[in-house]
Amino acid sequence: MVAELSHAAHAIPERLPEIWEKVPPRNRNFTGREELLTKLRRGMSTVTAVVPQPQALQGLGGVGKTHLAIEYAWRYRSHYDLVWWIPADQRVLVPSALATMAPHLGLPSAATTGVEEAAEAVRRALQSGEPYRRWLLIFDNAEDPAKIEEFIPLGPGHVLITSRNPDWENHFETLQVDVFEREESMEFLRKRLRREISDEDASRLAEKLGDLPLALEQAGALQYETGMSVDEYIEQLDEQAGRLLGANRAQGYPLSMTAAWRVSVSMLEDRLPEAIRVLRCCAFFGPEPIPRDVFRRGSRTLARHGGDTDPQLSAILADPILLTKALSELRRFALARIEPETRTIQVHRLVQALLRDDLPAPEQQARARREVHLLLAGAGPGDPDDSAKWRQFEELVGHVAPSGLAETTDPVVRRFALNIVRYLYQAGNYQSALSFAEDFIARWTAASGPRHPDVLIARRHLGNILRGLGRYAEDYELGRTNLEEMREVLGPEHPETLSATNGFGAALRARGEFLRARELDEQSREVHERVFGETHPSTLRVMNNLAIDYGLTSDYTRARELHLETYQEQSDATQGVSKASLLSSWQNLSRAVRLCGDYTEARDIGEEAHAYGVLELGPDHPTTLLTAKDLSIAKRRSGDLTEALELARDTHARLQRIFGDEHPDTMAAAVNLSNALRVTGELGEAFALAEQTVELYPGVYGEDHPYTQACRSNVAILHRLRGDAEKARDIDEKALERLAAKVSRTHNYSLACAVNLASDLAALGEHARAREVGEDALERLHRLFGENHYLSLLCAANLSLDLRAVGADKEAERLRAETLERYAHSPLASVQPDILAAVAGVRIDSDFDPPPI
Repeated sequence: MVAELSHAAHAIPERLPEIWEKVPPRNRNFTGREELLTKLRRGMSTVTAVVPQPQALQGLGGVGKTHLAIEYAWRYRSHYDLVWWIPADQRVLVPSALATMAPHLGLPSAATTGVEEAAEAVRRALQSGEPYRRWLLIFDNAEDPAKIEEFIPLGPGHVLITSRNPDWENHFETLQVDVFEREESMEFLRKRLRREISDEDASRLAEKLGDLPLALEQAGALQYETGMSVDEYIEQLDEQAGRLLGANRAQGYPLSMTAAWRVSVSMLEDRLPEAIRVLRCCAFFGPEPIPRDVFRRGSRTLARHGGDTDPQLSAILADPILLTKALSELRRFALARIEPETRTIQVHRLVQALLRDDLPAPEQQARARREVHLLLAGAGPGDPDDSAKWRQFEELVGHVAPSGLAETTDPVVRRFALNIVRYLYQAGNYQSALSFAEDFIARWTAASGPRHPDVLIARRHLGNILRGLGRYAEDYELGRTNLEEMREVLGPEHPETLSATNGFGAALRARGEFLRARELDEQSREVHERVFGETHPSTLRVMNNLAIDYGLTSDYTRARELHLETYQEQSDATQGVSKASLLSSWQNLSRAVRLCGDYTEARDIGEEAHAYGVLELGPDHPTTLLTAKDLSIAKRRSGDLTEALELARDTHARLQRIFGDEHPDTMAAAVNLSNALRVTGELGEAFALAEQTVELYPGVYGEDHPYTQACRSNVAILHRLRGDAEKARDIDEKALERLAAKVSRTHNYSLACAVNLASDLAALGEHARAREVGEDALERLHRLFGENHYLSLLCAANLSLDLRAVGADKEAERLRAETLERYAHSPLASVQPDILAAVAGVRIDSDFDPPPI
């Protein structure tokens, strides 16, 4: 019976993680380390721990830190629901690796939200324990704590870090990893050689190799492949060690490792010299996996632009049979790891360092680096705006910094470098894009001068990145000077100059200088039409920007006309217009229609646009969510208060989950939700959310930005409705003063604030001054929008109440009757809240919803 139970227990299959991603294959020769693995497992917090401290594995290169982490993952995988491997020696690699996890956690993909936003959403989800509490993240080769720590989730799961940097002990609990114990070395050699070996021979060989796992791996591989005896190998090892010491080489590396490496290289050089040429080439890539297609695609560029590079290398790489043979030999001799499933080649960083050090002459190293640069440039997939190509860019980006690509002066390679920056920006990996762009600009400026076209174009890309990061002031200063220089160097109609012009228009909008942006974009549209034609995608983008400018400068009729024209042209376009661009144009049209006062029509357009976004892009795509936010506003304005509030809550929750509270889109959604809560009577919740959100605006847009002040007027409304009209008046007076200084007194935002100020004064019993402010606002509104615009009608309805309060009954009645008559003939629905309030003789509040810039 006991035997039967035992047999049944063994028959139960091991429980596997639901998600197992990018963990390297288990090392079939893994040996020993039992004490370390036990210590590591016991040191890990339990799966129920709330804030487990990550473990850090550190030690000398080649001691087996990564293999220990791999073995831990495989051995204890049944304890986890999710296990994820993250290459972490460069910051640029980490966000993408984390972001790839998003769909597995029920979050929008990086293609939807951007890499950094997706990575942050993943970190928050893991930290919260939803949907998984039992997870393991492995950050491999995380050398710089300052660059990695921001990505580490401190939640109910576990984090494992491998690193050569002992500074991790100042951040988290650490586990010291050393070379093998002698018995472990001997056991490893027996496994690796796959033949009988005496304890004496195994011990002698282990001692010669310093018990270093990487050196033992190479020694075992060579002896297995060649049949060389231990005595013969030790003889070769001693000979190489003598040469190295005599040449004063191997500084900074273990002599045992260097000697073992030299034995393998010498043997392979005699056997297949082409393999060594390929290996030396691999040494100047990064330590990350090298896609094999880099050699195939890049060999043509290397042959065409190589100049003084090694012609034999390009011939080897272009010959698939010879290349396969070379790679097979490198794998047999344990000098490279070849992964057939992923079609990648990977060389240990210590082997790479030894290979680079073996080319002491600077010109030899420079030539080898140039070969790699040309291979990378040739393998580059081309258009970084095409999201279908991002996977190929992602495979190459880890080799940019280690290969020294920033040092290039080759136009072909610099073009590839700029494409990498553009890819990172388009993918939403802003911090990595920023780091590369700044590095390229600094080095290219030193090599080619500050006005070289490559430098100017790189600075244009930097401006896009700064704007994406919300660093609007820096973007403005950079864009202003760079645009002037591009006009001088490249000419005002050069495509790059025109792109810089568009970018500077966005910088002006972000700065709150709406009129300057409109003037610039009007000029830009004329040039685009002349250079590209009226329906070119670049021209349509400028038209969209110009329509936004019209809306921001209170010319809603022109905004509506141009948004309609742009949307129609983009709908008919067969190329160059993405689904997101089309939806953005559709959403902008809906907003322009609403701002013209046609709420029902805006709602209908918004519903169609939102349905398209959900179907084509998904409900969590940023553009779909912005469309949902605007649809909620249109529903609120047209009287569908319940649906408006429901949609406002859902949209805000989604944006908050994806982007966090301090993203401009989340902030705009919070403003809309607060306004929806206010009109449905939820004043407490509306007030708390409005106060919390308005505090974020100065940090994102600046204290004097029109959005900051207009949002403060929203808070003022809530102060008044909650009984503190004096506080409301103080806020509105200051906001109106700043708005008038920034966008003029005759601007929608200023006039809406003035309407609210009149209501504050009326609540305080200052009816004469309320009348004065209202009459001035109404006169300006009539000149700006005419008598039938919703804001003109709103102001008139309120003013009729102030006239009655000061005893001007006939004037009040006449204005009220005229206003109700105009409401009756307006496109506003009869159940629209403003009309109901006007009929009831209740003051109408003019709230603000910030549009996208």
